[in-house]
Amino acid sequence: MAARGAMIFGAPRFNSLPRIEPSMSDTHKGSSLAPAPTPATPPLASPVPGLRGTLSRSITLMKPVTWFAPAWAFLCGAVASGALSWQLEPISRLALGILMAGPILCGMSQVVNDYCDRDVDAINEPYRLIPSGQVSLRHVHILALILTWLGASIAFILGGQVALFVGLGLIAALAYSLKPVRAKRNGWIGNALVAISYEGLAWMAGHVAFAPLTTQSVAIALLYSFGAHGIMTVNDFKSMKGDAVMGIRSIPVQYGKVAAARMVVTIMGLAQIGVIVLLVAWGHPIAAGVVFLLLAAQSVPNVRFIRDPEHNEVFFNATAIMLYVWGMLAAAIGLAS
Repeated sequence: MAARGAMIFGAPRFNSLPRIEPSMSDTHKGSSLAPAPTPATPPLASPVPGLRGTLSRSITLMKPVTWFAPAWAFLCGAVASGALSWQLEPISRLALGILMAGPILCGMSQVVNDYCDRDVDAINEPYRLIPSGQVSLRHVHILALILTWLGASIAFILGGQVALFVGLGLIAALAYSLKPVRAKRNGWIGNALVAISYEGLAWMAGHVAFAPLTTQSVAIALLYSFGAHGIMTVNDFKSMKGDAVMGIRSIPVQYGKVAAARMVVTIMGLAQIGVIVLLVAWGHPIAAGVVFLLLAAQSVPNVRFIRDPEHNEVFFNATAIMLYVWGMLAAAIGLAS
């Protein structure tokens, strides 16, 4: 579910990490600073030996900052199913699903993304774990296999339909990072893969883990996936120069800062308006009203972001995107009522 690496359940880019090409930005891209003639390479810290060091470096490769989005979407899907309760069995299933969607599968996608970006990172960020030699390729291979096995095992425990969505997410993750597809090179295609993985697949997996999937839940999941496409663009503004040099056709590179920022706000807004309309049509006026209020509260951060997207990314993430995320839960509660 992807610092932006492809996400099995996706990112996000709801958060942000540095980025270099062919890596992507934040929850799904990795890092994308153009190589400088005299790069400032921070001194490498002495690797921590033993099992503790291995675990520490493995978790670093898995990029915990990216885990929230797919884990939250799985939770929202579970809530939307209407079958979630405070009893031990459903809470245990929820905990397993969140562990699967966030740390395990999203973490695995980050490992794969860093592995695919190792040659570029050796030029742009030679101090990162793989190009610096702090983590061997054997370590990466074993970690990816373990995480894939764990994720698939939990998916089958949760049900065959959950496993199906996990399989689709794995395909999206590989298409995002691996050649010859390497969808991350195009902002429209790469962002779409990450958005559907982070939001749609994770939401639907959460729903089917508890109850049969409904048309209403699928529609809301797809709308929030559409809105997440805009969110994925937020982390591309700070890396425009590097992306242009490395041939990454991100949305800001293709259309410029102002146009791209307007597209982000518009896509997020249209998705939420669609959710509001459907909730009203389906007889959930309270949930629709909550989503509307959360959308209205995004007006101020939206204006500020459009004026200077590059320097207001953190503010936008902490305000508009957080309100968007709470709207997901409000919509899910509405569907469950």
